[in-house]
Amino acid sequence: MLECVINVSEGRDHVIIDSLAQSCAGDLLDIHSDPDHNRSVFTLLGVDAPRALARAAVSALSLSDHSGVHPRIGVVDVVPFVPLVDSTMQDAQKARDEFAAWVAVELNVPIFLYGTERTLPDIRKNAWTSLFPEVGSKVPHPTAGAMCVGVREPLVAYNLWLENVDLETTRRIATSVRTANIRTLGLQVGAFTQVSVNLIQPMIAGPNDVYEAVSQHTKVHHAELVGLLPASVLATIPRARWEDLDLSVEQTIEWRVTNR
Repeated sequence: MLECVINVSEGRDHVIIDSLAQSCAGDLLDIHSDPDHNRSVFTLLGVDAPRALARAAVSALSLSDHSGVHPRIGVVDVVPFVPLVDSTMQDAQKARDEFAAWVAVELNVPIFLYGTERTLPDIRKNAWTSLFPEVGSKVPHPTAGAMCVGVREPLVAYNLWLENVDLETTRRIATSVRTANIRTLGLQVGAFTQVSVNLIQPMIAGPNDVYEAVSQHTKVHHAELVGLLPASVLATIPRARWEDLDLSVEQTIEWRVTNR
């Protein structure tokens, strides 16, 4: 079983978001939309729904009228394939490469690959300067931009919201808690600031760890899980902390697969 967690550059227009969700049929496990980021995270199962969602998003969206605090390279921005039960990284790599080839031909959108080749932050930093797409055209699609298509182990995407903390200080906090297993950005989100986090090895450094690390610098107003997390990660966190950390059994991948 493979998971695919597609990040789409639309988090405000619920008519469009609902239409994109319909394209995924029964393989949709979760949607998390954020109007300030102007981004939606679709958690999918298998290899068919990602193609349907990508086609629908490229047809419906344009980077030319997009704005949001989160960096992006395309209307379908990030497409990681993730091995779950009875799947391997080799299975995910094969799905990634087949998806990338399909997108380049069917949608004419260029592809930056990540995984064994490089990290997603490498693409963010170097795209269109020292790094160009490996699959498809070497120039951006006029409305869809490009896609970052990758393979990875399960991670946890997580936001920590701060109140009465300016952006410069938030960025310093984000830098100070960043490690090889904790990727961070400091963002201005409306009246709040936010430490936006990807927990790359959540069994080593999980939601509670980054929450406590940020709390060493300032009070956290609230936490927000983006998408789903593995049940094994939730099991490492004392139940008494779940509410403060915005976690529950219903937000695990395994619960959603069983109850879809």
